[in-house]
Amino acid sequence: MTEQQAPVFSIEKVYAKDISLEIPNAPQVFLERENPSIELQLHDSASTIEDGLYEVVVTATITAKNGENTVFLVEVAQAGVFQLRNLPVDNLDPILGVACPNIIFPYLRETVSDLVTRAGFPPVLLAPINFEALYQQRMQQAQASGEVPVQ
Repeated sequence: MTEQQAPVFSIEKVYAKDISLEIPNAPQVFLERENPSIELQLHDSASTIEDGLYEVVVTATITAKNGENTVFLVEVAQAGVFQLRNLPVDNLDPILGVACPNIIFPYLRETVSDLVTRAGFPPVLLAPINFEALYQQRMQQAQASGEVPVQ
């Protein structure tokens, strides 16, 4: 019976859930010589698929602009299915909010870089993200607003 009680953490699948690329000012944008400014928005979410199986999605939205003109807009939702069983309830939220996004992020980074390169631009290499700090920030905001995080 100890096998049933042993904690289980496994990656079942990592996949690109949604990919979007827009180059609204093509082909004129390819004639510009300025380097665009890059803005990154990042968020992650977790949901239960069924008992012991969870989907974690990390979404990055990258907007490149020259002044007011959008050079390109890329949005990638990279996801993973994780099996988590026989873990203390207190451990689920940090695993889903820190460990799983850390596993998914390199795939997201590669997908963004590849997509931007295929669009005809120099690659965008996302800097490493501290998901633990983001998680702690979310927990502090939830406590300050009186919300109880979903476990």
